Amino acid sequence: MSNDKLARLSEAGVSIWLDDLSRERLNTGNLADLIRDKHVVGVTTNPTIFANAMSKGEAYDEQTRELAARGADVEASIRELTTTDVRNAADLFRDVYAATNGVDGRVSIEVDPRLAKDSDKTAAEAQDLWKTVDRPNVLIKIPATEEGLPAITKTLAEGISVNVTLIFSVERYRAVIEAYFAGLEQAKANGHDLKGIHSVASFFVSRVDTEIDKRLDAIGTEAATALRGEAAIANARLAYAAFEELFASDRWKALAEAGANAQRPLWASTGVKDPQYSDTRYVDQLVVKDTVNTMPEKTLDAAADHAEVTGDTVTGKGADAQAVFDKLSAVGIDITDVFLTLENEGVEKFEKSWTELLETVTGQLEKAKD
Repeated sequence: MSNDKLARLSEAGVSIWLDDLSRERLNTGNLADLIRDKHVVGVTTNPTIFANAMSKGEAYDEQTRELAARGADVEASIRELTTTDVRNAADLFRDVYAATNGVDGRVSIEVDPRLAKDSDKTAAEAQDLWKTVDRPNVLIKIPATEEGLPAITKTLAEGISVNVTLIFSVERYRAVIEAYFAGLEQAKANGHDLKGIHSVASFFVSRVDTEIDKRLDAIGTEAATALRGEAAIANARLAYAAFEELFASDRWKALAEAGANAQRPLWASTGVKDPQYSDTRYVDQLVVKDTVNTMPEKTLDAAADHAEVTGDTVTGKGADAQAVFDKLSAVGIDITDVFLTLENEGVEKFEKSWTELLETVTGQLEKAKD
């Protein structure tokens, strides 16, 4: 029986994606159950998700033994293990992909985070991942670092669908949309059918509150304390206002007439970190059409149980959202520094997870040789 709250979320125009993937989810039928019962129409992955998945249980043992027997090195093994999961998940979502004309039924896989500051290597890795997974419903995740922006354009120009990740500021989000438009224009010039290229822009939510709340607590004034928990949702609402503005431009209209698909905002990092806050606040406060909300399973279950889905909670709130940021600046929050800190930390966290993944798979390959 489909869950009513999640059904209402879907009906409001929010695509529900799961922010997790593992061999165990695939093998046990858990992911298929979530598609059937909880309106899940896509999956996102990242290095942390794979590091967690491969450090637990025995689901990867058989393939790891095969890789060890072939003498595969650790980098090649990670590529094969992760792309196998993504390929199989993409196959599981093929019906959703077909039913939504390619909008949903998507599975994302991230480029090696150690390449985040190298445009050319990121673009090359994106093309390699696209060919290796070899499924039309995959999205290649590229971080929205300054060096990532040219890689996004270059990848799209090759006709490859992209999930732009680690977006924290509206200013950087505008640059991501610019990179998307440029990529589509080049793809068209290169002879690619724009109808087949899809993209989402992953705008991170909870981490903004975590960082800004910490700084507000350090300031400690009554005015500062009153702003706790206000920043993340305001930031996302400003991002949606930018989406509406730029995707109403003449430049976009020309691309749309050529068959291009709008790059939907995706709300990422929607698991609530502070127990003082409602565990569904980054779901029910960000309900608006043409968006994706990718949730860890804990948040998905919470939303299914008690999310308050009352319709659009984003449109028309841009002025109020801007007022929040004006107040944050007035109490002494350096917004530019917040977003720079979050981007750097985001890249560092994924690099650390990649190192953990290397160590885990190295250990498993050595164990398989014994």
